[in-house]
Amino acid sequence: MAINKNHEFEDLDGVKCAVVQKNASKERVAFLKDLLEFNRYKVIVVPSPPPKAAPAPKPVEGEAPVEAAPAPPTPETFTVGVTDVTFNATNAVFGRLLKTKDNRVVTLAYWQQEETTSSDNIPYFSVDENSHQWK
Repeated sequence: MAINKNHEFEDLDGVKCAVVQKNASKERVAFLKDLLEFNRYKVIVVPSPPPKAAPAPKPVEGEAPVEAAPAPPTPETFTVGVTDVTFNATNAVFGRLLKTKDNRVVTLAYWQQEETTSSDNIPYFSVDENSHQWK
């Protein structure tokens, strides 16, 4: 049972794991697995369960039953977890605990795959050179 939504646990392939991401695509799984294994985490990936289907509407008395349209195929998604149950993706990214293969700190944009390289040269805060005040 998770304390909050940001730190979930689940049994994946019979192993208690900290969930990194649910409903991840194959490309996302490949990215996360490569990154997390480089950072020495044991990664377990399992197919995500299909979404629950809504019940068919009950026919109204005296009317012909309406056939439901076939449901579109569900995309193949996966649940990614690590065996270290203390792992929390938010803490790992903002705590600057993960590194890329070129020894840069993983940034939020890199984690979300918005950037292809981790550019960690932008500080989270800065000081005005003249007044020595926080910006």
